Amino acid sequence: QELINNIAKGHGGISVFAGVGERTREGNDLYYEMTDAGVITKTAMVFGQMNEPPGARMRVALSGLTMAEYFRDEMGQDVLLFIDNIFRFTQAGSEVSALLGRMPSAVGYQPTLATEMGKLQERITSTKKGSVTSIQAVYVPADDYTDPAPATTFAHLDSTTNLERKLSEMGIYPAVDPLASTSRALAPEIVGQEHYDVARRVQSTLQRNNELQD
Repeated sequence: QELINNIAKGHGGISVFAGVGERTREGNDLYYEMTDAGVITKTAMVFGQMNEPPGARMRVALSGLTMAEYFRDEMGQDVLLFIDNIFRFTQAGSEVSALLGRMPSAVGYQPTLATEMGKLQERITSTKKGSVTSIQAVYVPADDYTDPAPATTFAHLDSTTNLERKLSEMGIYPAVDPLASTSRALAPEIVGQEHYDVARRVQSTLQRNNELQD
């Protein structure tokens, strides 16, 4: 909500929220929050509820992206695209694949997983007319980052903010793991050599702290 509010009031941009496999109540709450904040006129929302057919749920992410592309290309806007949850997009694709009688691949996912994810993610880009920046919630099954669904998603992301269950159990909020989180922007050419070196030293210190705790 805060990001949508800032992008609308601070930058005059438009936000698109694609709720993939969400509950009706969550979409209803978000609508009223946006209305109360006075940014509903700068926000577009599309939902595929968890009780809807997998084809509908799968199309929601693509529909939200198409809306974002329209605002970018036809209106020259900078667009912030939220997808919650991108794992549900993969899950819906797996269900569609099963209904079509396709032979599942790794861990029961559809054989077209990489292709489907690529078709979605590679459309999120900037042009001379405007830009689309995406923030995506990624559910990691059983906290297994090698699972094909999140692994395929992470391959397309510029940055990741990883929430760690152990940190939340310790009462640390937000439960962000700075060692597991990544960013392609953390490079000397972008942040400068000094900031890069400081970040790496901090990571080294945190890693040593974890080793001592173990």
